[in-house]
Amino acid sequence: MFFFLFGAASGALALFWLGVQARARADRREEEKLVLAQEKQLVVDFMHHMVQALGEGLSREDLFQRIVHAAILCTGALSACIFEKRSDNKMQGVAVEGLFPPHRPLPPQAKAKLTTRARFIEQVLKSEVFDLSEGVVGQVARTGEGVLIADAVADPRIVKHDDPALVVQSVIAAPIRFQDRTIGVLAVTNPADGLPFTAADFSLVMSLAEQAGLAVHNLASLHFQIEKKQLDLDLALASSIQQMLLPDSTPQVAGLDVAAQYVPTQKVGGDFYDFFLLSPTRLGIAVADVSGKGIPASLLMAICRTNLQQIASRHDSPAVVLGEVNRAMAGEVCRGMFITIIYAVVDVATNTVTFARAGHELPLISRRDPVSGQPLSEFVGSEGMSVGMVDPAMFDRVIADRTIPFVAGDSLVLYTDGVTEAANDEEKEFSGSRLADTLRMLRSRSASEITDGIVDHVRRFSGQDHHRDDLTLVTVKRV
Repeated sequence: MFFFLFGAASGALALFWLGVQARARADRREEEKLVLAQEKQLVVDFMHHMVQALGEGLSREDLFQRIVHAAILCTGALSACIFEKRSDNKMQGVAVEGLFPPHRPLPPQAKAKLTTRARFIEQVLKSEVFDLSEGVVGQVARTGEGVLIADAVADPRIVKHDDPALVVQSVIAAPIRFQDRTIGVLAVTNPADGLPFTAADFSLVMSLAEQAGLAVHNLASLHFQIEKKQLDLDLALASSIQQMLLPDSTPQVAGLDVAAQYVPTQKVGGDFYDFFLLSPTRLGIAVADVSGKGIPASLLMAICRTNLQQIASRHDSPAVVLGEVNRAMAGEVCRGMFITIIYAVVDVATNTVTFARAGHELPLISRRDPVSGQPLSEFVGSEGMSVGMVDPAMFDRVIADRTIPFVAGDSLVLYTDGVTEAANDEEKEFSGSRLADTLRMLRSRSASEITDGIVDHVRRFSGQDHHRDDLTLVTVKRV
């Protein structure tokens, strides 16, 4: 009987302890669930702070400061700092709150420079630049793995400061990353309750750093979209101004039929053409191509056009006009840029065209062979160098006028290399020979039909999306 009672008591006691252990495990699970729920809520709150920051249009520096502040609120740390990874693979403090210990020992003479300790510490942190091989922050940035140091006082990796307020009791450093790119490191020190940071704290800070990386990336994307929209507006305005600079109509000269087309590859480009009515029987025509594309080329184009307009009416010789333009542009053309121009003067009274060519494409003329009577399309050459490439003395020595007959039925085509160098899918260019063949086929048509026909042939050859350069074309037909 005794053994039976003892055995029964032992079994009851075992069941009791099993029950106690089960309740303890259940309590721990509930506690873990509560901690996890609190951590999730803190992360949600942190994300809310970040969304608010993006909505306020903060700068990158302000966003970093907002992240630091939110990290302190979420973790209960006394101080926090963000170290950004620079393009030269060095680390630098960019945002701090609280008395965050500097990464290196403080020089004694520096302590007297500022009266406010917090402001002094902030200045030191933001002026420090260190390698990825240095300290805990460098380690986290280098490896991409977070670090929890519960007892930082005994850890040799932590800098020991004389100031008691800068003693590090416990620290967590987490990488701020987006995809595979490390943006920086978020570090928090010294919980306000005086206890060491725990694994739960570490998990929370890692989550906050992950959300911070997403926020920084989104801010960069947002700024990019804003800048792109502003650039699009600027380009649209520049394009409108450029279109205003081009002639809005072709001049009316008895005996001449004139047409032009300009097709930029971007919203703004470096090609231009212009007409100058020099007398009732003389028409000046300029076609030019500024090296490069976009706004810089369009600005240089506008300056060149203004100079040409002021100079063209003062001289009969196209070569002299371009020499003056070259002198006027000497201080305007940046190193590495240049302008090619062809300037022609058509005289219906003398049935001639005189032109000078400053490094530009050869003019193309369509006429009938005086012997055979067969239609010809041929390029006419003359000497000259691009504007802005050489000094005025050398430019003037090289450039020269050339005069050729221009009688009824003849057509003159001036163009930029966007016509002849337009390439197809096989990287074959439209070429001068195709241009000459096209003009030969279209020679009997009006100037407008010739211009439209050439542009159409170029587009069908290259495809609508294969223009590598601006395309400008001017056709003058003698009628």
